[in-house]
Amino acid sequence: MKRRRVILPLLILYAAALCAAGEESKIPRIAVLSYNIHHGEGMDGKINLPRIAGVIRSVAPDLAAVQEVDRKTQRSGGVDQAATLARLTGMEMVFGRTIDYQGGQYGNMILSRLNIRASANHPLPFTQGREPRAVLRAEVLWPDGEAAPLDPEGIVLYATHFDHTPDSTDRLAAAAEIERLAKADGDRPALLAGDLNTTPGSPTLAVLTRLWTIAETGRPLFTTPVKRPQRQIDFILYRPKSRWRVLEVRVLDEAEASDHRAILAVLELLPK
Repeated sequence: MKRRRVILPLLILYAAALCAAGEESKIPRIAVLSYNIHHGEGMDGKINLPRIAGVIRSVAPDLAAVQEVDRKTQRSGGVDQAATLARLTGMEMVFGRTIDYQGGQYGNMILSRLNIRASANHPLPFTQGREPRAVLRAEVLWPDGEAAPLDPEGIVLYATHFDHTPDSTDRLAAAAEIERLAKADGDRPALLAGDLNTTPGSPTLAVLTRLWTIAETGRPLFTTPVKRPQRQIDFILYRPKSRWRVLEVRVLDEAEASDHRAILAVLELLPK
């Protein structure tokens, strides 16, 4: 009788531990990559999309925000780089044009292993005479409704590329516009990824972090110049802060395929 009184509590504890482990395993995990591909041109001066695709595939992201993508431009030999990268990575694709260029288009794209439910390209404010910029917004769902109990409408990814000039006017305006767009999402889980052409502690990031949180590890995450990185200008951010747990953030150790290094973040989406 005494032995049964000992075993029963142990069985209860064991069952509780199994339930807890089961609940933990249901927490959706997402890997997101940001990569400025320099229209596929590497440091050797060659446009090599299989090489770019290999960098992306090497970390198997669920989502990738890709900047400086050509579609049928002269300099890229008339190739639709967005469609080609989607085929080479086996991922779904949406493209957001920022400018017409050399007989084609140039802009941002999102690659996704998740189901893209909807997408829209939003122009960002810019100073006359500078290059127009945009942010590409996509709503994505986990396959087979994996995250449906948490968020039936899925999550949102914003992919962008900010102005590069020394004057921060356009970057600040772009950050404020993305803040406005994100506020319309309410408390819906969202990610923001891209080449922001600014560094940690800048006024531009101060605007963005009124609403967003930077995915970071407490150590430098330099992404450029590619051979010997000394600055971080590529970022992944998330919101709301209470819904995400950052598991990993790292810069890929690849310095040939583009003039930027790619940055990867792995996060968990937490219950409401």
